[in-house]
Formats: sequence, C-alpha cells, structure tokens
Amino acid sequence: MKNFPTYLFIVTILSISTLSCREPKDLVFREFHNLTVEKLGFAGAALKVDLVYYNPNNFGMELNRTDLDIYVDNNYLGHSSQDLQVAIPRRDIFTIPLKIDLDMKNLLLNGLTTLLNKEVNIRLLGKVKVGKAGVFKNFNVDYQTVQKFSMF
Repeated sequence: MKNFPTYLFIVTILSISTLSCREPKDLVFREFHNLTVEKLGFAGAALKVDLVYYNPNNFGMELNRTDLDIYVDNNYLGHSSQDLQVAIPRRDIFTIPLKIDLDMKNLLLNGLTTLLNKEVNIRLLGKVKVGKAGVFKNFNVDYQTVQKFSMF
C-alpha cells in the first residue's frame, strides 16, 4: 500500500499524456495572394506567392522546411525547396511565403490550355518539416484543390 502514490502518479501521467497526444487536424487552405514573377527567362523562371492557411488545432507549431512539387491540371509546374521559419498560431490564420522554380519546358507546352480553363486543379506533392518546442518531424504532403482562374 505504500507504493500506491507512485502507481497513482504513473497512471495520472499516462492518462494525461494519452489524452494530449491526439492526432493533429489538417491545415485548411484559404487562398493565395501576392503572386509575382521573380525571374523570367527561357532557361528558367521563378514565382513567389503567399499561401494563406488556417490552423484548426488547439496548439501552435512551426514550419521549418518545404520540399514540394507543384502540378497544375496534372502537368508539372515546378519545385519549391526552401528553409524557412513560419510560426503557425493555434486556431488562427497564417501565411506561408513560397518560392517556386518553374519548369519552363512544361510551362510552355501545357500553359496555353491551362490559361484557357476557368478552373485549374492544383496539387502539391512532397514533404514539409513541422515541429514544436525544437522537435521537428517530416510529414508527407499530397494536397489537391480546385482554384478559379481567369486571365480575362
């Protein structure tokens, strides 16, 4: 009976840690803005865009790295690989600045049909490094969305 406080303490700690280790909810894409052409040429081009997300979780995180392939209407658009420090507040909106190195060959071959569509299917495929309190983990990303698109 003299070990009862020790057992009670261990059971309490295990219960608290089990309840607090819930699976985090996915971040919710809201919109993109500030789309700018950083570099343009036949050898290569780069875009910058700000992606706006909402974190529905009851805890904040930090985005440390992105390594993503970007597809538009199932055509490879380009790659984004960058180290960055973006605070993700709990239950709030945040912005991720993204730089995309464009694949000019695919862009020139498939860009006209994409420009004529009213909606485009955007897919991000790759990995992001997210963490909290200095502990980071890589997560696979396979995200798709349909965006309204109009040049006119």
